[in-house]
Amino acid sequence: QVPLVESGGGLVQAGGSLRLSCSASGRTLIYYTMGWFRQAPGKEREFVAAISWNGDTTDYADSMKGRFTISRDNAKNTVYLQMNSLKPGDTAVYYCAARLSHIVARSFYDYWGQGTQVTVSS
Repeated sequence: QVPLVESGGGLVQAGGSLRLSCSASGRTLIYYTMGWFRQAPGKEREFVAAISWNGDTTDYADSMKGRFTISRDNAKNTVYLQMNSLKPGDTAVYYCAARLSHIVARSFYDYWGQGTQVTVSS
């Protein structure tokens, strides 16, 4: 098991920014591809971004490109999602996930956090 814990969610006005963090107490994340997903009320969970174990490769959903940035600090065992120019449509619960593979992908993640709520007001 990899106990992932997200933080940094909250309420922000449209156009604002938030930075989400994801860490794993007691387990190193260096072996894992890491991803962020989100689920809005009444919608299916969707892929947001992913990053390779060393940070060299990233992938973003089209609607997040240019606004969101995924990064990781393996020394701190933490993955980040910087979200800028937020829109009301970005309102969702954001989940961190770990994939025991060096291949960056948009599915087949092995471990999930509990999620953190992001609410963007208009």
